[in-house]
Amino acid sequence: MSADNVAALVAAITSGTASLVLVGVVVVLGRRVRELGRTVDELRRETVPLVHDARVVVDQAATEMVRVGDVLDSAEAVSSTVDSASRLAYRAFSNPVVKILAYSTGVGSALRRFFGRPPKIDSRHAVSSNGRARPADVPRLDDARTDKPRDDGHGASNRGRRRRRHVEAPR
Repeated sequence: MSADNVAALVAAITSGTASLVLVGVVVVLGRRVRELGRTVDELRRETVPLVHDARVVVDQAATEMVRVGDVLDSAEAVSSTVDSASRLAYRAFSNPVVKILAYSTGVGSALRRFFGRPPKIDSRHAVSSNGRARPADVPRLDDARTDKPRDDGHGASNRGRRRRRHVEAPR
């Protein structure tokens, strides 16, 4: 046998072996493709109804959202109607009610004077430092922070307590 024949024989054996390996790979790939096809069919059978159900649910949700929008529009209309009615009632009844209260206060004061009873002293009013009447619930400048008497910080009322120092903001 010559070298050419040996080389041809080795090439034939190698190509035959390669062909058998490739045929085996094609058979294995064919099986995998068939399995993949079955999996795709099974997935299609399961997902198509799910997608259909999802589409139905989305359509129902859209319909409900339209209804909710209509309800909100109705609620806004009712709210604006109630608001305008309350403003109208306030305008209609506030002036007569104030007049009735003023009239009843005047009649009560006149009756007290007529029958000789001294008028009630309103404890909510006190005399301010300038002699004018002021409501007692409006604090003076010196008692704005506390209703206790002011002290220089060394008296008995503040003994044992730390004085609060106010820190000025940086300029």
